[in-house]
Amino acid sequence: MLSSIEERKEKLILDLVEARKNILNAASALPTRQREVVFLGSWSVMDLLAHLLGWDYTNMEAVDTILSDQVPGFFASYDEDWRTYNSRLVAQYKVDDFSKLVKAMKKSHGELIRLLRSIPAQEFDRDRGLRSNGDEVTITDLLQTELNDERLHHQQIAEFGSEKNTPV
Repeated sequence: MLSSIEERKEKLILDLVEARKNILNAASALPTRQREVVFLGSWSVMDLLAHLLGWDYTNMEAVDTILSDQVPGFFASYDEDWRTYNSRLVAQYKVDDFSKLVKAMKKSHGELIRLLRSIPAQEFDRDRGLRSNGDEVTITDLLQTELNDERLHHQQIAEFGSEKNTPV
């Protein structure tokens, strides 16, 4: 069990870094043609990566907003599974070149991690009285949701890559 808020902050950041690395490794291991095959609803791996890139920027803005004692604006865009918001992120951030997309993801995630490292640990769990649909909104909650999402997406990409009937 982690004993200090500083250790909990660091573990969360390291888990985010590891999750992103796992996603990029799994996506990079796919044959080139397979990266554009729709496998997750209406998404290909390229779409999924663009979605994560967009959430990096969304989360950077959201962290700053939380630190200003406001509920992040993206919460107003919620619909089933964030479908509309995610579609907007994919449209905004998807590029057709895998290496450019990966480079952009590494850049955005690096910026997010640098921002998080600059914030005092006690700010991560601080209850500022912010609520969305009755739920408390903290930096930790925001990042834990992102971490869970990235772990799920890594699993989905890995399973897609291991399917024997997937066209290559």
